[in-house]
Amino acid sequence: MNGFVGVIEHKIMPFANKMGNQRHMVAIRKGIIATMPLTIVGSFFTILLNIPVESIAAVIEPYREVLDVPFRYTVGILALYATFGIASSLARSYKLDSLTAGILATMAFLVTAAPPLRVMESVEGVIDAGRYMNIANLGSGSLFGSIVTAIVSVEIYRFFIVKNITIKMPDGVPPEVSNSFIALIPGAAILILFWVIRHMLGFDLNGFLSNLLMPLKGILAGNSLFGGLLTVFLICFFWVLGIHGPAIMGPVIRPFWDMSIAENMEAFQASGNAHNLPNIFTEQFLQWFIWIGGAGTTLALVVLFLFSKSKYLKKLGQLSILPGLFNINEPVIFGAPIVMNPILAIPFIGAPLITTTISYFATVSGLVPRMAARLGFAMPSPIAAWMSTDWSIMAAILVIFNFVLTLAIYYPFFKVFEKQQLQKEADELAREEAAKTAVVAEAK
Repeated sequence: MNGFVGVIEHKIMPFANKMGNQRHMVAIRKGIIATMPLTIVGSFFTILLNIPVESIAAVIEPYREVLDVPFRYTVGILALYATFGIASSLARSYKLDSLTAGILATMAFLVTAAPPLRVMESVEGVIDAGRYMNIANLGSGSLFGSIVTAIVSVEIYRFFIVKNITIKMPDGVPPEVSNSFIALIPGAAILILFWVIRHMLGFDLNGFLSNLLMPLKGILAGNSLFGGLLTVFLICFFWVLGIHGPAIMGPVIRPFWDMSIAENMEAFQASGNAHNLPNIFTEQFLQWFIWIGGAGTTLALVVLFLFSKSKYLKKLGQLSILPGLFNINEPVIFGAPIVMNPILAIPFIGAPLITTTISYFATVSGLVPRMAARLGFAMPSPIAAWMSTDWSIMAAILVIFNFVLTLAIYYPFFKVFEKQQLQKEADELAREEAAKTAVVAEAK
């Protein structure tokens, strides 16, 4: 065991940390996470439009088209916001002007994502004449295009700055004006590059990346039980190594997650049927059915700690219960610790794999609906599952069932760990008593 732990500490952890802290990976993670408030707000409008109370639905019906607007301009153009966030974050890591970098990347993404604008003739009662762009191309389906566009744009911008190929203004010119002129040449280069690629050569970057990566999405964030179990295993495994699991997996899987929940929300807006949605393994599926109290379903362990005979574990349980109710579990992960703990690591990884399997079959059987909304991660799981699945009481019951099952899975491992902790406390108490006895003896 010591040899295996040594390999993890000296070989795996440095590599995983290096990957998790890689500049571009961090920028992708921060940029996509920055869009979360928008998708959460959009989700509340989705829930509002589908409240299962006939009297309320009747009041809402005349305003349905207007109430749909916030969803369209949040989730509906998610990739546009992500482009700005990723580019700004990457530019800050290079100590470049983040605002300028974000604007240039957004311009590049619009040129890349949008098909050629066409003048449309007026159709009476349908549309007025003018130029129009289909905002569907700016949604979650273009997330990978937004990532590539943002990174390439910032790297081009940085290249011109480093090589000093810019227009410099005299000293004393306000920084915001100076930065605007500095961005002229790199901005022109970025615009021409993406314009030529998309509109002269006819290469659809977003379509190409989507076709290339869609099979991977189908495995990790679609309806594949194997993919769902793999994701759960890797996130929990990294946590056991002392590495923030979502931080490592986020840059890889979060774009798929965001695409999946956005597709579900779009389908739910169209059909109003939460059972008939395209994706099972969204991030919300894991958040509410699996991560009850945080990764590893640690709320069950915290509850066991509350009734522990060990003074330390009981105190840790008291300190961790409130954060755990809102799905924050760093206190118990690092306080117990679960990190590098071969006893608690087994249920920490094993319990979520079991509840993932149960939740998957509960979903495919039609017992519970699929996730149709994105809510804040710090909501208690039964309530969030109930709301996210179009007010399904069965979803809330599934959360409670998974929690009780996890409690039973953790229990024998908790008892072994508690016994070890009690022995440590007894040994520490014996040492303290021996030290006091020695002091008294010396005094005599």
